[in-house]
Amino acid sequence: MIWNKTNECMSEDERRSLQGKRLHKVVDHVYHNVPFYRNALQEVDITPGDINDIEDITKLPFTVKQNLRDNYPFGLQAVPQSEIIRVHASSGTTGNPTIVGYTRSDIAVWSECMSRCLTSYGVGRNDIFSVAYGYGLFTGGLGVHYGVENMGASVLPVSTGNTEKHIRLLKDLGVTGIACTPSYALHLAETMESMGIVKDKIKLRTGVFGAEPWTENMRHEIEERLGVKAYNLYGLSEIMGPCVSYECECQNGSHINEDHFYPEIIDPVTLKPLPDGQVGELVFTTLTKEGMPMLRYRTRDLCSITRGKCSCGRTSVRMGKILGRSDDMLIIRGINVFPSQVESVILGMPECAPRFLLIVDRINNLDTLTVQVEVRQEYFAQGFDTFEPIMELEKKIAARLKSVLSISARVQVKAPNTLDRSEGKSIFVIDNRILK
Repeated sequence: MIWNKTNECMSEDERRSLQGKRLHKVVDHVYHNVPFYRNALQEVDITPGDINDIEDITKLPFTVKQNLRDNYPFGLQAVPQSEIIRVHASSGTTGNPTIVGYTRSDIAVWSECMSRCLTSYGVGRNDIFSVAYGYGLFTGGLGVHYGVENMGASVLPVSTGNTEKHIRLLKDLGVTGIACTPSYALHLAETMESMGIVKDKIKLRTGVFGAEPWTENMRHEIEERLGVKAYNLYGLSEIMGPCVSYECECQNGSHINEDHFYPEIIDPVTLKPLPDGQVGELVFTTLTKEGMPMLRYRTRDLCSITRGKCSCGRTSVRMGKILGRSDDMLIIRGINVFPSQVESVILGMPECAPRFLLIVDRINNLDTLTVQVEVRQEYFAQGFDTFEPIMELEKKIAARLKSVLSISARVQVKAPNTLDRSEGKSIFVIDNRILK
């Protein structure tokens, strides 16, 4: 199903013409209303009159998260406070929180784009949809909530917490769809199993997952244990929130709502544009956002993009799966290591549960990597109460990790349900080197 055929299936020429007009308008908007952008454009000798089509986007300067923190709280806001009807914010654990203001038009665009996402997953007016992202300053909960309501389905605003009550509501209300982080989906499955509820007793058929990286192995795990078809949802608060891109039934990349969010792929070192199909850093420019527009915002997410009409009928550009981040890439003894590489190894081993933690340290001036991973309950019950099978599994995991990472890692196999659980974004990495 397609929510908005006019915008999701327009020709390349039509889309680029629309993008060019909207780019000129947003540059003019920030030039006259945001001192930070006016100064940044003047530094590169650019005025709104120099931006006439979408190809001119490469003339514009980049925006990074630190710019938002440096202009905390409202320095990047492009409209009077009287026009801002909602404010979201990041946690601010590494500095000032990122404050994002939305106008009434921004909320309408957000709801429209989220409705496109949900429709592509097969959600319709007769569905009951549980939103298990956190509500509040995090954009996930309210972002999906408004999209569900906009398309006419029933929303269950369960948020996070009280997982057993959530499961009861899924069962008693006949909930057919759910949106949450992939790690929480697995926590949900674990809790169901501990309660003796099998997946056939619930009516879930659609799972919408995002807000943290996940692999194909994790997708299959969720589908098998919850009995759903699992789809990817991508977004970030600086650009809008969940709705920036979405998978269709073909699941051959995620369609970007590029009439509102223009994507680029750049080399994170040289900052030069990269050709389609090549992995680089994803950059977005908001084309219609009023409250806090972003010019060439560096997401730090690493992926590739593909153009061409999809079998589903949509013509929008598709982004590949996020392969890591340019800013949380771990450099260990000169080797680039991404948590997603470790996850792919762990989830490819039947003995391992989809729970892991990477601990990076520096001992005697040498970087060390420790990987903690839970064993599945069914394997744990088959003799993992003695040291020998644990040691054998640790050696097996370590060997596979070394073949993928090209460095050695110490592996610690843990009993089931011993690593910390999270109902929000999970923490996969502890880097103690930054504390020393």
